Amino acid sequence: MKPIHSDKKKFSKKHALSGLKEKLPQLEVLPNQFKDYKITIIIPEYTSVCPRSGLPDTGTITIEYVPDKYFVELKSLKMYILAYRNLGIFYENAVNRIFKDFIKAVKPREAVVRGEFNPRGGIKTIVEVKTPEAKSCQSRRVSHP
Repeated sequence: MKPIHSDKKKFSKKHALSGLKEKLPQLEVLPNQFKDYKITIIIPEYTSVCPRSGLPDTGTITIEYVPDKYFVELKSLKMYILAYRNLGIFYENAVNRIFKDFIKAVKPREAVVRGEFNPRGGIKTIVEVKTPEAKSCQSRRVSHP
């Protein structure tokens, strides 16, 4: 039996780093007037481009966070997410970049960013990143038989 392996000639470091350094619209924040509450933002029409195949990647991004001094201004978040539409970036990199940029701008007490990507080739991918204090994102959990 022939061993299964990936063709490394088709995959490069450039693919792996794609989308991580591109300039995106800035996330804006507003002063928070309250404490001890959670905000859940669901973005059901996330789109980006696979840097290896050039095919579109679509899915739902969910951001759950407990604000501290600031909360995110939603129009700036919309423009930020729309910038991914033509960006070549892997699922894992996209979710981690969204998380990193969100934490840097908003500085929440805790946060979870979850990407549930639509199946391609019969495989559904879910990527979640969170601050140490945060529990797993429960609002959009999908059960599978």
